[in-house]
Amino acid sequence: MATSDECCSVQLIDGDGSFNDTGIESFIKEVKLHECGLSYAVVSIMGPQSSGKSTLLNNLFYTNFREMDAFKGRSQTTKGIWMAKCAGIEPCTIVMDLEGTDGRERGEDDTAFEKQSALFALAVSDIVLINMWCHDIGREQAANKPLLKTVFQVMMRLFSPRKTTLMFVIRDKTRTPLENLEPVLREDIQKIWDSVPKPQAHKETPLSEFFNVEVVALSSYEEKEEQFKEQVANLRQRFNHSIAPGALAGDRRGVVPASGFSFSAQQIWKVIKENKDLDLPAHKVMVATVRCEEIANEKFTGFTANENWCLLEEAVQSGPVAGFGKKLNSILCTSLSEYDAEATYFDEGVRSAKRKQLEEKLLQLVQPAYLSMLGHLRSGTLEKFKEAFEEALNGGEGFSLAARNCTESYMALFDERCTDANVELANWDCSKVRDKLRRDIDTHVASVRAAKLLELTSSYEAKLNEALAGPVEALLDGANNETWPSIKKLLQRETVSAVSGLSSALSGFEMDAKDKEKMLTNLQDYARGVVEAKAREEAGRVLIRMKDRFSTLFSHDSDSMPRVWTGKEDIRAITKTARSASLKLLSVMAAIRLDDDVDNIESTLTSALVDTKSNAAVTDKSITTFDPLASSTWEQVPPAKTLITPVQCKSLWRQFRAETEYSVTQAISAQEPSRRNNNWMPPPWAIVALVVLGFNEFMTLLRNPLYLGVLFVGYLTVKALWVQLNISGEFQHGVLPGLLSISTKFLPTVMNLLTKLAEQGQSPATNNPQTNVGAAAFKSFQNGSSSSSTSSTASSGVTASGNDIDYSSPPKED
Repeated sequence: MATSDECCSVQLIDGDGSFNDTGIESFIKEVKLHECGLSYAVVSIMGPQSSGKSTLLNNLFYTNFREMDAFKGRSQTTKGIWMAKCAGIEPCTIVMDLEGTDGRERGEDDTAFEKQSALFALAVSDIVLINMWCHDIGREQAANKPLLKTVFQVMMRLFSPRKTTLMFVIRDKTRTPLENLEPVLREDIQKIWDSVPKPQAHKETPLSEFFNVEVVALSSYEEKEEQFKEQVANLRQRFNHSIAPGALAGDRRGVVPASGFSFSAQQIWKVIKENKDLDLPAHKVMVATVRCEEIANEKFTGFTANENWCLLEEAVQSGPVAGFGKKLNSILCTSLSEYDAEATYFDEGVRSAKRKQLEEKLLQLVQPAYLSMLGHLRSGTLEKFKEAFEEALNGGEGFSLAARNCTESYMALFDERCTDANVELANWDCSKVRDKLRRDIDTHVASVRAAKLLELTSSYEAKLNEALAGPVEALLDGANNETWPSIKKLLQRETVSAVSGLSSALSGFEMDAKDKEKMLTNLQDYARGVVEAKAREEAGRVLIRMKDRFSTLFSHDSDSMPRVWTGKEDIRAITKTARSASLKLLSVMAAIRLDDDVDNIESTLTSALVDTKSNAAVTDKSITTFDPLASSTWEQVPPAKTLITPVQCKSLWRQFRAETEYSVTQAISAQEPSRRNNNWMPPPWAIVALVVLGFNEFMTLLRNPLYLGVLFVGYLTVKALWVQLNISGEFQHGVLPGLLSISTKFLPTVMNLLTKLAEQGQSPATNNPQTNVGAAAFKSFQNGSSSSSTSSTASSGVTASGNDIDYSSPPKED
């Protein structure tokens, strides 16, 4: 058995009726009642003074309430109302020990506190123990009858939404079996219930509607203590898990959460104290209020569980429902009609007020479904509008006409569907949803309109870009005096064509004249922007263009054939022509000339960069002489139209000259070998001197042809050595390296030639020995020239040809 130390007690209300709010707060914290939620129970005990209430509680719940000392006589032990936590019982159970009734200490004025405490106990307790003596059962004037009358009277004031369990504990049971005592006790209780004044609505209400009546009997504590404790222990088992369904405190309706128990108890006692005479409200209004509210709650609960409503609510979540308004209105009217039928005999004012509250609650409950229905109608109408609108546009109908017709048609369709969904009982206004649909349609039309206009504009801009970018680039690449006039004509032609096409396309949009003019102007500006952007792009590559043009004109002749520098070309003139053409390209690219303005850019560049006489004159002048290119702007050309500033032109020209100088130098270098090859003949005066001074030798050769043969053979030998030794190739690397290389190869080459001649001489002779000798020499010459250069091969060919001629026609003998 648990000791009394395991429980905790506090005086909740003292003998003067003061509520101990500080004490109950400390008590709740100590027993941790606030953590229990709804899992707790409250038990109270009533009974005559000195009937052993505290003793029963201490033995039943292991509490430590103060008990009467039998040796000091019968007197008041418990004053006010005490509260304690039961030890060893789950869930948490709180027990209240009420001051006994019919005590001599309070005298005849005890009924006020008796009724107040009884009303408080019934208001906060789940189980009320009524302690009574066994010998009072069946007596007409027994002490239990005033107590029961008090309980039943105050119960009429509570109209508790839950049943309270009244457990009658018969003390000091005699030999009479409980089976015989219980019917008598229940009969007495029924008589008392029938005699208590009740509201009209509860005239025929049985006691079981308000109370669950339980009867137990206990032996005398003083005479049969062991038997008493055994019976109490059995009774204690019924309080374990007392809040389970069907248990002593199984009806949990209206239970206050444990965290609010202190505040609830304090407010209940405050109301009870302020109404000392315990006057009941007017029966008619009170009953009507409670009963109508119960009926209304029942109808509301029934409506939420109504199968038709549940199916309708579920269906409307997934899509629109045909006849929604009529179906929902019928269900609502049915619930309200049932309420009217059950509440027809109650106070009209209360009945009407509760009906209005019920109607508002029902409409508030179903309004989300109605809004969902409107939402489906709005979204469905909007989607159908979009489809029809797109189909109309694809069919070639004008934009504004299609938008207007589709909008009128589908707004009318929405209004028709809203009428079908309207709940007559509610009379809700769907204008906000309609306005939202109209805004959504207008927004969609505006977005499609913007997209279509953007698509049109982008289409014509793309056409302009395609029609202008390539031709402008080609015209600027072949820059000449007609470049900008040609670009201007091209721009005007394409712009007029695009503007005309866009203007025709915009006619179906019914645009404002200013907006339309603005779009056409923007298209014109875009076309001009394309040309200017392409011009700026090409201006950024002007140096490459200049070098390409110079290279083309410098390296190719008038027939576009690559030049071969033979030494006869005038490189200075060619260079000047190519540079002038490049300068022309620079002057064309220096500024945008889409208007009729005239400028002097070309003449300025020519005088400053190409005209050598002008440059020489400038050089002779002082350092302070004005440089026409020392500026960031051109005369008569606004900065917005400037592509290349004068300073940039000067810098570009300097870079251009530096990068093309190499080509000119290479050309000059290529002419030098050709000139040397062309100048192998001696000067004319030397030729005249040779003729005059060598006339005698020449005549000698003519008189003796043998000398000519010797000279010819010597020439062939020297020529063969020239080819074999590759004299011209060796001296290309310099004189000294050439001499060293020839000196090392000279003797082997001579020996090789002699060996070949000897081999040819030993071969069988033919009918023409002279020809054989010449053929041998020619073969030797060809073998030696197999690794020579192209020029050497050509020379050997010429030599071989001469050799054939010499040996095929031998001289006649005298």
